[in-house]
Amino acid sequence: MGILLANGSVLNREGEQVQRDVLIENRRIVRIAERIEPFGHEVIDLSGLFLSPGLIDMHVHLREPGFEAKETIATGTEAAVRGGFTTVACMPNTRPVIDSVQTVELVRKKAREAKRARVLPYGAITVRQLGRELTDFAALKQAGIVGVTDDGVGVQSSGLMKQAMRRAKELGLPVIAHCEDETLLVPGAALHDGIVAARHGLPGIPAESEAVHVARDILLAEATGVHYHICHISASQSVRLVRDGKRAGIRVTAEVTPHHLLLCEEDIPDNLDPRWKMNPPLRSREDRAALIAGLKDGTIDIIATDHAPHTEEEKANSIDRAPFGIVGLETAFPLLYTNLVLTGELTLAELVDKMTSKPAELFGLPYGRLAEGAPADLVAIDLLTERTIDPDTFASKGRNTPFAGWKCKGWPVLTMVDGEIVYRQE
Repeated sequence: MGILLANGSVLNREGEQVQRDVLIENRRIVRIAERIEPFGHEVIDLSGLFLSPGLIDMHVHLREPGFEAKETIATGTEAAVRGGFTTVACMPNTRPVIDSVQTVELVRKKAREAKRARVLPYGAITVRQLGRELTDFAALKQAGIVGVTDDGVGVQSSGLMKQAMRRAKELGLPVIAHCEDETLLVPGAALHDGIVAARHGLPGIPAESEAVHVARDILLAEATGVHYHICHISASQSVRLVRDGKRAGIRVTAEVTPHHLLLCEEDIPDNLDPRWKMNPPLRSREDRAALIAGLKDGTIDIIATDHAPHTEEEKANSIDRAPFGIVGLETAFPLLYTNLVLTGELTLAELVDKMTSKPAELFGLPYGRLAEGAPADLVAIDLLTERTIDPDTFASKGRNTPFAGWKCKGWPVLTMVDGEIVYRQE
């Protein structure tokens, strides 16, 4: 017996919402039609709800192994499915670092046991993320990684990065880069090197610290032919460089976070609440405008949350001592739908594409489609009911968000992975 999702609205090829029934059998979508007779199937009525392919987030921190006080694979993937995400790619800056076959296998085992979102591990570029010695890319790929990255730190050596790209190209692996030239950083800097840092007499993180690595790596990607993907792009200079790289035919792609699309340095409260501290930092109003423009014109390919949970004790420190990062899995779609789609910046079809089919396409994944024969990864979303973001209700262990109190529409109410219901709003 299958599951019949009845009376939901889906997007047609023109990006318009139309009512359709969707039949699921043997973990796949087997039929989509205006009307499907139940014939003994379990029927779930989605009247008034929007049905989307399951969201895909190619940049999350699940913290396990080693930082279970911040998050576990179980709590992180529960947060994912509550946010409508059916597939997430986890970063390797755990302890131990995901730089060995054993750690890859541990992450995959924990994800299977959690039975929530599908977890795709990244492997570290360098052993222990120290930037000195390449990991065994071939062994890590065989163990199940989907790319290599030292996210959390930029690879400082150009020569080593070029070696990594050559090896990754040979194996068909993408290189995912946290772009930051550490020689341009001032120790202890927590904010963008702009008007807010200056107002408070604090050192800042300059936009060029990101853009210099973006420029370097685009040239290295041109030389090696690798798929080079930029994490959490934040600066207008970086957007310009990616646009130029694409025009030159270089295989460069980029992601942007909801917080960099919706916030800028001027939004940071005068008390310098550490919940507003993330890396890259919130940059200028002009940078934010460049990110939205880049997303709309295709320079920036996808949206990713950079979900980065920390304990309340850690985030209670002063802004110079608190760790970088905010959570995002449970709020990404409502925030973006309310503040970009309902305001006319993006269409619903554009937002869904950037969070489903496009990441699947970039990373060669068989997910992110609502089509006959596709895996039954789906999310039903209430586009009408308004709710207030309340960190106390999060499934994530992390409560560190600057969006507490924001009122949003577009809340996921039912999530399916491989045809199994993994979240249903009570």
